[in-house]
Amino acid sequence: MSSVCGVDVSDCLHEKHFLALARIVESHTGIRLPPSKRIMLEGRLRRRVRALGLSTLSEYGDAIFDGGRLSEEFDHVVDCATTNKTDFFREPDHFVFLQEHAIPTLSQRSKGREAALKFWSAAASNGAEAYTIAMVAAEALGFDLRAFSVLGTDINREVIAVARRAIYPPAFADPIPRALRDRYLMVSRDAGCLETRIVPELRRAVRFETLNLMDARYPVDRDFDVVFCRNVLIYFTKVTQDAVTRRLCGHLRIGGYLMLGHAESVAGSDQSILRQVAPTIFRRVV
Repeated sequence: MSSVCGVDVSDCLHEKHFLALARIVESHTGIRLPPSKRIMLEGRLRRRVRALGLSTLSEYGDAIFDGGRLSEEFDHVVDCATTNKTDFFREPDHFVFLQEHAIPTLSQRSKGREAALKFWSAAASNGAEAYTIAMVAAEALGFDLRAFSVLGTDINREVIAVARRAIYPPAFADPIPRALRDRYLMVSRDAGCLETRIVPELRRAVRFETLNLMDARYPVDRDFDVVFCRNVLIYFTKVTQDAVTRRLCGHLRIGGYLMLGHAESVAGSDQSILRQVAPTIFRRVV
């Protein structure tokens, strides 16, 4: 049986199939899959090989491209291609700004406005970012869980399902300050159950939906006060980054804030709508 670097080549995607999948993923999600991502993609797709009762990745490639199974596997391929690294309180400077500057400013401006403050986690992954926003908002707004709402969206259906369950391994909650852990997390009474869950009161303030940032229109409200879209633009081309940023701004109130990842910027794009107020934090001015 032939192998390359000890790997059975029959358990790899054919080159033509990898390139075809890379084109499909980029056209649908904007995410580029260069050759360096091939091993990652193959590793994730092996779950689908087992689920379909196949033996190798080469059989899987034949099945979806030659056997007509691409349409039924399409969502699974997209889920496998998307990266979902996230943590509670990841890039904490954003949450300090949110609590100390953004929420007090927005609350002052919204006096007399009946609507609660609205937050959007636009690449929510497993929900850690959205629940972090909810914890910070609850603290800043005097624990009034009716004073705000959080929407979390992601293209990956599997991580959205995790976010809705709001159940995490205990170690995953380590970045959450102790006082917030005590207030917003539940620990199972079963000593053998090594899981923790967001309290139901906070869960009710957060909802999750699937959404593709590559879509021409986003089926969400157009009056968010803060939009988080962190660590996803880096996977897009510059043209796609600019288009997604413009669409996100279309769902942001004038005076609202856009938070990007610390490796991202809007440099070189039309910045007439946005004004930078802190590293990777922008306020919509028009």
